[in-house]
Amino acid sequence: MIVDRSTHAGFKPEKPTLFGVMVSNCAARNRWVLYKKGLEGEVDIAPPRLLGDKGTKSPAYLALNPQGKMPVLVLPDGQALPESAVIEAYLLDKYAGVGPSLLPPTPEARGRAALASQILGLYITPIQGCMYKQMDATQRCDQLQAIAFQMDVLEGVMDPQGPFVAGSEISFGDCALFPTFVFFTEILPKHFGWASVFEGRPKLERWWAEVQKDPEAARVIAEMRSGLADWESSKRWDTLGISAQVADGSFNWSCN
Repeated sequence: MIVDRSTHAGFKPEKPTLFGVMVSNCAARNRWVLYKKGLEGEVDIAPPRLLGDKGTKSPAYLALNPQGKMPVLVLPDGQALPESAVIEAYLLDKYAGVGPSLLPPTPEARGRAALASQILGLYITPIQGCMYKQMDATQRCDQLQAIAFQMDVLEGVMDPQGPFVAGSEISFGDCALFPTFVFFTEILPKHFGWASVFEGRPKLERWWAEVQKDPEAARVIAEMRSGLADWESSKRWDTLGISAQVADGSFNWSCN
């Protein structure tokens, strides 16, 4: 999807600019591509507040992405590309000759990577807020159960030989998944009592151990963990009533 709102936004950066915050798993997905392909000199990274004090709700930001979500990539001509999967595809295409391609070597492997990405986008990203946003306890528990189910689906998608999503080399399929697994591994055991995110999911467990060894992935994971530490310091789960819901004990929060 390409949204041309340059006449409304009035923002034309000197270089392509990716707007997002460090804790955002969707923005993290795109930062990994920039880091991995060595594009930090080609593409700037900026927080949404650069466009206004209200961040993603500022009029200038909404002119670029009317959904009011992160990330959005703004090109020098003012053209805006919202949605992390779209931005990822653009970067891999635009800078195909720079750094690693991040594309698996066969159509079958590319299909596997695309499937993992699609499962994340369709079935996990829309409900991931159940881990950290305010909502009814019944809805929260139902969505956590759905996340557990989708992890089982992803376990079945992973290449049997691994260690990465689509085989022996890291690719855009891993890029799609690993930032969200930062949320899973940091939040689910600590706030919802999960003994392990990877119980009964040995391929995902092996994958997670390997993906953290990638230098650029490790950098992104550290950035996200810093943002999550800020959430912890602000007592987000207490303030939003999530801790009280879990303490009630009326629901199967551990999803076992």
